[in-house]
Amino acid sequence: MLHGAFFLLLGSSLARFLIRHSGSAQLPWITALSVVLAVLYVLGPGRDLRPAPRARLPRHTWLCAVVTIWVVLVVLAPSFAWCAVPLFYTGLRTLRPRAAIGLLTLLVILVVVAQLELSGRFDPDLVFAPPAVAAIATGVFIRMERQSARQRRLIDDLIRTRRELAASERREGMLAERQRLSMEIHDTLAQGLSSQQMLLQAAARIWGTDPVKARAHVRTAESIAEHNLTEARRFVHDLAPADLAGAGGLDEALRALAVRESGDRLTVRVHIDDGSRSPRLPDRVQSALLRIAQGALANVREHSGATTAALTLTLLDDQAVLDVADDGCGFDAAGPPGTAAGVRGHGLPAMRARVGQLGGTLTIESAPGEGAVLSAAIPLETPS
Repeated sequence: MLHGAFFLLLGSSLARFLIRHSGSAQLPWITALSVVLAVLYVLGPGRDLRPAPRARLPRHTWLCAVVTIWVVLVVLAPSFAWCAVPLFYTGLRTLRPRAAIGLLTLLVILVVVAQLELSGRFDPDLVFAPPAVAAIATGVFIRMERQSARQRRLIDDLIRTRRELAASERREGMLAERQRLSMEIHDTLAQGLSSQQMLLQAAARIWGTDPVKARAHVRTAESIAEHNLTEARRFVHDLAPADLAGAGGLDEALRALAVRESGDRLTVRVHIDDGSRSPRLPDRVQSALLRIAQGALANVREHSGATTAALTLTLLDDQAVLDVADDGCGFDAAGPPGTAAGVRGHGLPAMRARVGQLGGTLTIESAPGEGAVLSAAIPLETPS
């Protein structure tokens, strides 16, 4: 807009001179200088007032040339003084404050002299109006520049904050992924290796007295090792539980888990109560419930001394509930965390984290000598 105003004022000043002084001897000079000024303004760096390429004139040299030609035009034809308005703002944006003030003073003086010459008489308005307008315009320009600088700083702060937030989200995502992987490894590979160790130790103790039973322990350990190998391969591809890959979903996965965990000292039963709910559970819910069942049975096997455990999956309209009950030695559920058997280690915190990520709750009911019941409830979206 500023550059368009310059060309409009330059063209109108030239047109006024041509209309009023068509026979003047200065007409060729006025026309030539107007064309040179227009071309110089176009070719110079004044279009964007940013550092000019090497092929163009430096900003200060360019501005000096433009002002010099304009001064000559004003001396020859005072009507060209109107072009000072865009040059006024160009100087403010191009020069340092002190140099800009000097240029503005020169422009105002030339405008006053040119206006008095055009009027042919002394007029106080023509003397005081241009400096007043220049002062007001300078104040407005300085205020706008300060606002623009504040906006640029604000934008820079927003960009920096956005980058820091993105970096923080990446770090949080990495930590969350590490925690999830640690829970996955604990609930699969670590528990499987623990079962294998227990079975092989039992087989070693009875190998000389009861080789048939010892071989059965070895075969069970081999089956667990095969399952662990499947889980390990799954880590390479994705982190969905391998037991959920079949068509039976969570129901079949819980039954397969019960078969693997059942042995000479522990019998695991499964009961599925799906009520009237037919839609398939979300994959995240299925994965979390299966991992919780694995962790709970691992605690039952290693710490409770139970002979029977029961997995009960109840599907309601608004939530899925998994109960894991055993007839083991139990513990004081109201005692300090980490002091009771079955509560120490990574298992229970991992279960709480899984349930918490899905907005659910995890409760444990137990007393010494009365077994324990672990209940995980995960909310579901209400079917439409």
